[in-house]
Amino acid sequence: MYGIAKTFGPLYLATLMMQVGATLLITFLALRASGAGADDFQVGALMAAHALGMVGGAGVGRLLIARLGHVRAYVASAGIILLAVLGHAASAALPLWLVLRVIVGVATICQWMVLESWLNDRADSRQRGTVLAIYMIATYGGMMLGQLAVGLDDAAGTYAYPAVALAFVLALVPLAITRAQPPSATASQRVPLGSLVRGLAQPLGTVFVSGTLNGSFFGLAALYAAHQGMDAAAVGRYLAFTVVAGLLAQLPLGWLSDRVCRVTLIRGIAVALALACLPLGLYQGFSPTTLLVFAFAIGSLQFCMYPLGAGLANERIAPHLRVPLAGLLLTVFGVGSCLGPLLAGALMSLAGAPSLYCFLAACAAGLAVFMGQARVVGAQPDRA
Repeated sequence: MYGIAKTFGPLYLATLMMQVGATLLITFLALRASGAGADDFQVGALMAAHALGMVGGAGVGRLLIARLGHVRAYVASAGIILLAVLGHAASAALPLWLVLRVIVGVATICQWMVLESWLNDRADSRQRGTVLAIYMIATYGGMMLGQLAVGLDDAAGTYAYPAVALAFVLALVPLAITRAQPPSATASQRVPLGSLVRGLAQPLGTVFVSGTLNGSFFGLAALYAAHQGMDAAAVGRYLAFTVVAGLLAQLPLGWLSDRVCRVTLIRGIAVALALACLPLGLYQGFSPTTLLVFAFAIGSLQFCMYPLGAGLANERIAPHLRVPLAGLLLTVFGVGSCLGPLLAGALMSLAGAPSLYCFLAACAAGLAVFMGQARVVGAQPDRA
């Protein structure tokens, strides 16, 4: 464990700071847009715009990494994000925010491609689950801090926008000073899509559903909590508590995924997640304490999907394809993150806020069925 932390520490720290800024921004914008009169569907569209940028940004990321290298591609993307943050602060017009969210999505996927391809290229196959688990701990730790920071700001965003900018600036420091060698530029070469996706139906399905779940949650769970009578600080605590659960579950499940069949593990988690979400979708009137109990159960399951899917994909791919694989995984995740808030937001507009958790339960149940039905073509068998 110490060796992993020493080798990948700068990447983990950059991930943490980057996620603080991204989560604070996305949650603050959702609450501010809702407070300005936007309905649930409009807020969902605002969150989906970020995912749309991610969907279209994988090619940009691959090009930047190939031409500039990992570190300089990361720095260039951070500069674009900082300009977009200033644009959010300059105007509250929803059309402008939609454009800026797309731009941030493009720059963000470039940064994630740098981090994830670097981690997977340097991780030993026997420790990949643990390496990705610590990566997700850094990710969800940043999410938790970002959610908690929402309650410290005022409605005008006096402190939120500078805090977001500061977090992205601090995320540059670890990569600027690390002595760890990034993957070689040859890993960024263009490869046929068919060669990349062959045998990856199950991991890609897992990553897609993970994006759908996470996009819907981060885009709309704040509105669900607000409909339960929570103020801004309580909403932040509710979301943070869910993320804390995901953070705590990463290492045990990462350790377990290095030792058992990942397909079976994903299927079991999907079934448990569907069962945990249904009560919140079918019943209103739970006490705040009960809501936090459900939030903990849901978070400990929901936020483990992506690293398990990514680990499964990297076990089934040739090493030289890992940089484009990172882009593919993030693109698929982005598609799910784009569709999730739109579908869940429309459902909430029709059936009320609790229908968000009916939607999440349906997604998880669908994944459980898919993992049992999908056939692996041309792939190496996963560990059993």
